[in-house]
This record gives sequence, structure tokens and C-alpha cells, in this order.
Amino acid sequence: MTLAVRFLNAEYQKRLLARVVTCGMLLVLPSCAIPKICCATPGQPLPADFAGATSPHNSARLSIEEFFNDPTLTRMICQALAANQELKILEQEIEVARNEFLARRGAYLPVVTFRAGAGLEKPSKFTPQGAVEEQLEYLPGKHFPDPLGDFLMGFNLFLPLDIWRELRNARDAAIQRYYAAVERRNYFVTRLVSDIAESYYELIALEKRREILDQTIALQEQSLKVARANMAAARGTELAVQRFLAEVRKNQSEKLIVTQEIVQVENRINVLVGRFPQVVERWSGDLIGLSLPALDVGVPSQLLLNRADIRQAERELAAAGLDVRVARAHFFPRVDITAGVGYRAFNPKYLFYTPESLIYNVAGDLVAPLINRAAIRAEYLSANARQLQSVYNYQRVVLIAFTDVVNRVTRADNYGKSIEIKKEQLKALEASVDVASKLFQNARAEYVEVLLAQRDLMEARIVVIETKRQQLAAIVNAYQALGGGGLSSCSAVDWETGAAGPPCLPPAEPLPAPRPEKDVP
Repeated sequence: MTLAVRFLNAEYQKRLLARVVTCGMLLVLPSCAIPKICCATPGQPLPADFAGATSPHNSARLSIEEFFNDPTLTRMICQALAANQELKILEQEIEVARNEFLARRGAYLPVVTFRAGAGLEKPSKFTPQGAVEEQLEYLPGKHFPDPLGDFLMGFNLFLPLDIWRELRNARDAAIQRYYAAVERRNYFVTRLVSDIAESYYELIALEKRREILDQTIALQEQSLKVARANMAAARGTELAVQRFLAEVRKNQSEKLIVTQEIVQVENRINVLVGRFPQVVERWSGDLIGLSLPALDVGVPSQLLLNRADIRQAERELAAAGLDVRVARAHFFPRVDITAGVGYRAFNPKYLFYTPESLIYNVAGDLVAPLINRAAIRAEYLSANARQLQSVYNYQRVVLIAFTDVVNRVTRADNYGKSIEIKKEQLKALEASVDVASKLFQNARAEYVEVLLAQRDLMEARIVVIETKRQQLAAIVNAYQALGGGGLSSCSAVDWETGAAGPPCLPPAEPLPAPRPEKDVP
């Protein structure tokens, strides 16, 4: 008898083992057909210098106040950070990304719900259910009421077992995208600072250009008076008078065009600041003598830390890599646990009788893909393609950032050298105008010589102003290309008292970093 029992137990164990092995093979089998994915082509290594230029310091570390040293411009930038509509849109994108993270984090945590219900049922006596209930007694001699009530109160639990880190990887990807949204906002801030500063210096340049036109018109009106006096004294002709008059009218017309350009640049600044058209306060000193701090480019590797767009691309690349892991987990089986506990009775007065009215359940679901996995395969390959896109986008952003620094730094340097040469040209032209005017007054020079000298002087002054504007724009853009103009340096200002206030745009609230966990292959 004992041998027979042992034989039966051995046979049972063998059958049980065979079933376990078979089930295990069926569960693991889907993972054997995971398609291979492509790898990105490595990018070029970052050069050690910017076309031969490096420095121990980096201008990106300078605050807005230190770099521009212009309270008027600083106040305008801070007002823009508080009122710019596009910046507010990006702030809401950060909030959307934050809420997405909170949703992803809750996906792998237990979900507990409370359920309460009440119902009434009247089964037909000519059905099996009605015939049976008519014979049932819940207590000796007590039949169930007709109609039959149903009252329920309890708690339900749902817990997905994140064996393959699918849900946690999705959470980590949401964290990366949250910080990518923050960096997108930060990069927009640097561009906003650059755009306002560039338009501000353009406005100053246009104002100086209008002043040059006023000076030229005054000088030509003086020459017009001399031409009329010479004609009255029979030492000149009507031709000189008309030529000087035409030149005066031409410059008066040009002044109106410059005035319109000033209005347009003012309104461009007003839009960036987030206000309706109004006169923009501006600096009124000597534009040629205006100087910004010397550009210190640092070393190229600092771009990876200072440029917000590079940090954004890096975050998006990390999120795309996690998306590949999420898609890969879909090839493996999923295990979910559900449970519930509560009370149920046909009459509320019996609802909380324990243990008679107590109900509970526990169940586990295991789901594994076996056939028709084309959608899963396509999702996995698409995730890999998006990851490759992120890799190449990161390489592109780094390349553009490096090129921007080289272009703008060399442009600022070359325009600065050009200005020094043009200053010498201006001195010569100013002297020539003075000599030509004196000779014309003494009837020893033709009016054409005076006209050409005045015209050349005006054009040279305008070219110097434009070159200076280009130099300032290049310096501002280089400051932005290096990563300068971020949020840490700007503080709100009281417009009446001029007192500094709290930060006008606080950094986004950081999310809790996930704990490091061992990944499952």
C-alpha cells in the first residue's frame, strides 16, 4: 500500500513538473523573437577649442546685470520674463509634463478603491433562479424576501507586478521629459534676453542714425543758404541751389523712414515685453563708445552644461532610450493582482454581520503575447527609430551650438576691428567737409565737391553706426550662444522706486529622483 502511494506521488510530481516547464516555456517563448534594433552612427568628437580660441573664464557665468550693465535694459528684460505670453505657454507645458510624471508614477503603485452599492431584483418564479430562491432559507424558517435586495460596501485592490520595469521605465521617461520641458523654457529665456537686447541696441542705433540725418540736414541747409547768397551775388547759379535743396529733401524723407523703423523696433520690443505699443525708454549716450564685457569663451565642453538646448536634447535622448525599454517589455508576460474585501447582504441591518456578511477575493492574472504580435513589434521598432532621431538631434544641437559660438565670437571681433578703421575714415571725411565748405563759401570750390563730401560723411557715419550695431548684436548673440542670460541673474524691479524684488521667474519645482534599481534584461 505504501509503495503504491509513493508511486502515485512520484507520477503526480512528474506531471506537475512537466506542466510547470511547459508553462514556463510558453511564457518565455515570446521573448525569443524580439527583433534586433539598429545602433546610431557615432558623432564626431567635440573639438578642444573654438577655432583655436579658449579662455580660463566663461562669459556665460556672468549675470544679466553684470554683462549688460544697463539698468534700463535689465528692467525691460525682467518685465518680459514676468509678462511674455510665449514664456507663460512654456510654463504650462512644464506643468503638463509634471502631471504626466505624476500619472506615470501612480501607474505601478497599488490602486485601492472604495465601492458601495444598492440594488433590487425580482426573479421570475418560472426560472431556475426564482424556483431555487423560493426554497432557500437564510435562517431556519426564514425565506429570502421578494423582491430581493442587494447591499454592498467594500474595498478593492489592483496591483500590477512590474517585473520587467515597464511602468517604472515609463515613469523615468516622464521625469526626463519634465526636465526637458524645463530646459526648453530656459533656452527660450536666453533667446528672449538676446532678442530684447539686440532690438534695444538696434533702437539706439536708429536713434543715432536719425541724429546724423538731423546734423546732415542742418549742414546742407547751411550750404543751401550759401548757394542762394552766391546766386544773389552773381557768383553762383540756380543749379547749385536746386542740387542742395534736393539733397535736403532727400534726407528729410529718409528721416521719416528711419522714424517709422524706430516705431517698428519699439513695438517689437513691446511685444517681447508683453505690453501694448508705447515709447521705449533707451540709453542716450555715445553709441560708438558703448562697450560690453570682453567675451570669454571658456572651453567647448562647457557648452554641454551651459546651453539649455543641449541639456534639453540630452534629456529627450534619455527619455527615448527608456521608451525602447518600455516597448521591449511588451514582449514579456504581464502579471496583475486583484483583491477585494467588504460586506454584502440583502438587508442593510445584516450588512455588517461578521463573518456572515463578510466577503473577500484574491486573484492573479498572467497575460503573455503568443500570436499576432505585429503591433508590439512595430511599436518596438518605432521606439528605436525615435531613439535614433534623438541621438542625431543631440549631435545636431551640439554641432549648431559650437558653430554659433565660433561664428558670433569671430564676427564680434572682426566688426570691432572694422569700427576702428572706420573711425579713421570719419576723421578724414569730417576734415574734408570742413575744407570743402570753407572753399565753397569763398567761391574757390564747386558745389559738387561740397555735396559729395557731405554725402560721403553722412554715409560713413551711418555705416559706422550700423557696424557698431552689428558688433553689439554679435556680442549679445555670442553671450546667448555660450549659454548666458539664464534665470538665475534676473530679479524683478519696482518700476516706481527702482528697488529690487523677488526673482521674477522662479525655476521649476524639481521632481523627486527615482531610486536606483537593478534593471531586468
